Amino acid sequence: MNILFVCTGNTCRSPMAEALIRHIIPDVNVQSAGIFAVDDQRPNSKAIKALEHKNIPIDSRSQPVTDILLDWADLVITMTTQHKQSLIMQHPDFQEKYFTLKEYVSESDKKIWNELTKAYADLEEKRSKIIQENQHQISNPKLEKKLAEELEADINNIRYLEANIINYDISDPFGGSLETYQKTLEELEKYVGLLAKKIK
Repeated sequence: MNILFVCTGNTCRSPMAEALIRHIIPDVNVQSAGIFAVDDQRPNSKAIKALEHKNIPIDSRSQPVTDILLDWADLVITMTTQHKQSLIMQHPDFQEKYFTLKEYVSESDKKIWNELTKAYADLEEKRSKIIQENQHQISNPKLEKKLAEELEADINNIRYLEANIINYDISDPFGGSLETYQKTLEELEKYVGLLAKKIK
């Protein structure tokens, strides 16, 4: 199985999750990537120290999310709902693979998540269609107004669905103390452990 962990910049949560899976299930192929990551950065030094305290090795370098990586992955695990939404908007062709870590290991709210994923895909399709049909006919401010009017019901539906989902985000330690990174690592350990059980 090929697993891709995704967060924003790929220097703390995703590499920690990658290291945990490598430690628990060595025969799983795993990588991490960031939506806004640059190539070849080492993980955050506090993330490395938090893992060292538990004798878990970490050997990864940052890389941006690409279609090639998403195609490689059987499962794409994000650290937050926002990361998942960004992937759906930027890479809609792979959205059946996208789950937040907590969502994937939890059996609750599956129906709402499915509805939300479809709502995002429908919104993007409708938005693209409106832009295609109108971009050469009306000015940019009028196009923005038309988009806002025609997509209002879709956006309200997405907000309603999001409001009815429990918080599926892994806390972000960025900028925090070593203790903050250790707490995030403990949170990750719990859910990565459940993930390991689910995929074994």
